[in-house]
Amino acid sequence: MSAHSSSEHFHRQSFLSPVPMGSLLPTAVAVLQNQGREMMIVTSGAVAFGKQRLRHEILLSQSVRQALHSGQNQLKEMSVPVLEARACAAAGQSGLMALYEAMFTQYSTCTAQILVTNLDFHDEQKRRNLNSTLHELLRMNIVPIINTNDAVVPPPVPNSDLQGVNVISIKDNDSLAARLAVEMKADLLIALSDVEGLYDSPPGTDDAKLIDIFYPGDQQSITYGSKSRVGIGGMEAKVKAALWALQGGTAVVIANGTHPKVTGHVITDIVEGKKVGTFFSEVKPAGPTVEQQTEMARHGGRALAALLPEERGEIICCFADLLTEKKDEILSANRRDMELASASGRLSLPLLNRLSLSSSKLNSLAIGLRQIAVSSRNSVGQVLRRTRVANNLELEQITVPIGVLLVIFESRPDCLPQVSALAIASGNALLLKGGKEAANTNKILHQLAQEALSVHGVNDAIQLVSTREEVEDLCRLDKMIDLIIPRGSSQLVREIQKAAKGIPVLGHSEGICHVYIDAEASIDKAIGIVKDSKCDYPAACNAMETLLIHRDLLRMPMFDQIIDMLRTEQVKIHAGPRFASYLTFSPSEVKSLRTEYGDLECCIEVVDSMQEAVDHIHKYGSSHTDVIITENEETAEQFLQQLDSACVFWNASSRFADGYRFGLGAEVGISTARIHARGPVGLEGLLTTKWVLRGEGHTVADFSEQGSMKYLHENIPVPTRNIS
Repeated sequence: MSAHSSSEHFHRQSFLSPVPMGSLLPTAVAVLQNQGREMMIVTSGAVAFGKQRLRHEILLSQSVRQALHSGQNQLKEMSVPVLEARACAAAGQSGLMALYEAMFTQYSTCTAQILVTNLDFHDEQKRRNLNSTLHELLRMNIVPIINTNDAVVPPPVPNSDLQGVNVISIKDNDSLAARLAVEMKADLLIALSDVEGLYDSPPGTDDAKLIDIFYPGDQQSITYGSKSRVGIGGMEAKVKAALWALQGGTAVVIANGTHPKVTGHVITDIVEGKKVGTFFSEVKPAGPTVEQQTEMARHGGRALAALLPEERGEIICCFADLLTEKKDEILSANRRDMELASASGRLSLPLLNRLSLSSSKLNSLAIGLRQIAVSSRNSVGQVLRRTRVANNLELEQITVPIGVLLVIFESRPDCLPQVSALAIASGNALLLKGGKEAANTNKILHQLAQEALSVHGVNDAIQLVSTREEVEDLCRLDKMIDLIIPRGSSQLVREIQKAAKGIPVLGHSEGICHVYIDAEASIDKAIGIVKDSKCDYPAACNAMETLLIHRDLLRMPMFDQIIDMLRTEQVKIHAGPRFASYLTFSPSEVKSLRTEYGDLECCIEVVDSMQEAVDHIHKYGSSHTDVIITENEETAEQFLQQLDSACVFWNASSRFADGYRFGLGAEVGISTARIHARGPVGLEGLLTTKWVLRGEGHTVADFSEQGSMKYLHENIPVPTRNIS
C-alpha cells in the first residue's frame, strides 16, 4: 500500500523494538489490530536473554563442581568466560518469545516468530516464501515477531551500507525493519529509540533541537553522537534505514520506546497523526515550520523591544491607519469568510456574529490602537523601584517584555489587531493561531501588521501560523513559547490548559457571570442593567448567565417587569431549584447552576440576602464578572469587598468588563487567575520585570563581619517619565 500523510490512519505497520519490560506495546498493538490494522514487530533481545541465561548456567555449574571437588577448601572466585554471541542468541530465542507470548496472551493476541538472515532476501525463492508466510500470518490476525537469526548469521561486513532501492545490507534491526517494510509495502515504519527522535546534534548537548520533520536533503545538517544504549546501530543507522524505507514508499517515524508506561501511547499517537518523534517526509513545505516561525518571532521580538518607545508607538499608529485605509480589502476578505462559514453550517449564530467585521468595528479598532500607542510610551524599560543597597551600589526593578506569546483565537478576527498592537507596545514577540473560519480575514490583517512593523524593520516579530498545526502540538513548544493566551470557547481554553503542561496559560475557561438584584434596587436600573448584561452580546464571556433575585422582590411589580422584559427579548429562562419551588408552573428547571449559555438563555435563582448571593457566586461562579444592583451603599460596599471575582461592579452592566471600556485600549483576554494579571489584561499584563544592579567591584565578602561595608537599603525616588 502507498504511504499516507502523517495526519491520516495507517493500515499496516512495522514496529522496531526492543520492547521495555512491562511495556504497553502489546496494548497498543491489540488496540490497533482491533481497528483493522495489520501489525508486525521487528525486535532484538535474543543475545541479551541468552547471555543472562548462559551466565547463570555457567556460574551454577562452576559452583556445583567446586562444591564436589573442593572438600573443606574455600571456594575459589568464579569467573565467566567471554560468551560467543551466536551461542547467546541460540540460548535466548526461547526466552525472548516466551516474554512476547506472555505479554500478548493477556490481550488474546496470537504471535509467531520468524528468524531471517541477509541471505533470505537475496535468494528469490526464500524471499517469496518469507513474503507469503508474513501475508498468511497477517491474514489470520497473527502478529509476526521478526528478528535476525543471530545463531547462524555471519558478522556484518564492515562499511557495507544501504545501496539503492533494491539492495540493503541487513546488519541490524534498523536495516531489517526497513527491508521488511518495503518488502511488505507497509504504510508506516515506527523505529523505537532511546531518545525522543532525531536531533540536529547529539541529545544532551547545548542547543540540540528535536527535528519534527526530516527531509532527505537535510542530512548534511545533522551531527551524530555515539551509538544508542539499545540495539547496535545507533541513530545514524536508523536515519539511513529510514531514508531507504522512505525511498521505497514507506512513511517512517523515529520515536522514544524506552518508557514502559508511555511506549504504547506513543505508537497509537503516531498512528493517529499526532506530532510525536521525527517524521520522515520526501515533500518539503514551501513556508517555514512553526518552530522556525517561533525562532523568527523571538529574534524579531528582541529587536522590537530594543526600539525606542516612540518608535513602537509609530508602528501601532501606522497599523491603525492601515485598518481604515485598507478597509475595503479587509471587509471583502471577511465577506468571503462569512460566506464560507454560512455555507458550511458549522458555526452557530453567536459565532457568526463574532466572525463578522464592519466599518464601525474597524473604526473602533483603530481608535483602540491609537490609545495603545500613547500608553506604549511608558511601558518597556519603566523603572518601578530604585534602591541604594550600599554606597555606589544601586538596584533597579524595571519592566521588560515576557518574551514569546502564543495567542490562539476562534472566530474573532478583530482579536488579531488588538493583540498585535498590545504585543508591539510591550515589546513581545507574537505567534498567532486563528481559526480556519477566519483564514482570509486573518491573512490580510496579518499582512497589514507586518507592513506596519516594516516601518522600523521588525517584520518577523509577529507570525501567523497558517499550517495545520494542532493546538496540542503548539503547546509542546515549551522551550520556545513563554505564555499562551487562549481566546475562544471554554472547551478550547480547557484543552489548552490541559495540553500546556510546561507553559503558563493566561485566561479563563468559563464566563459564568452573575447579576444580583438586591431588595433595595432601583427598578429602572435593574431592568436596564439586566437587559444590557444579557442581551447586548449574549455570546460574550462577560454576558450575564445567572440572575440572582432577592426573595422579597418576588411579591413586587419589579419582578414581573424583569420577567416581561426577558420574554420580550426572547430570552429562554431556566429556573434554579429555589426559584422553581416558589412557582406552580415554572420554566424548565436548570440542569446545572454552573452553566455558561453563550446565547439568549439564563438561569434565575432566588436568595435571601446579599451574603447568600455572595456565597452562591463563590460556589457556582467562575470568578469572572459579577454585579450587584442596589441603592444601599453599605450593602454594595460589602458585596464589592467580599466577592472574590476578577471584576465586581455596583449598578453597572457586566458588559463593562472589557479592556477597551476600561481605557486599556484593548485586551488580550480576561484572566481569572490569581497571580500575575487579573481581569481584562491590557498592556501592563504583558510585562514582567527584571532587576538591574550597578556596582563598582562590590563583593558579598565586603559586607561580612570582617568587611568594610554596610547595607543601606535606602529608597531612591523614581523619576516620572513624560508621556505627553
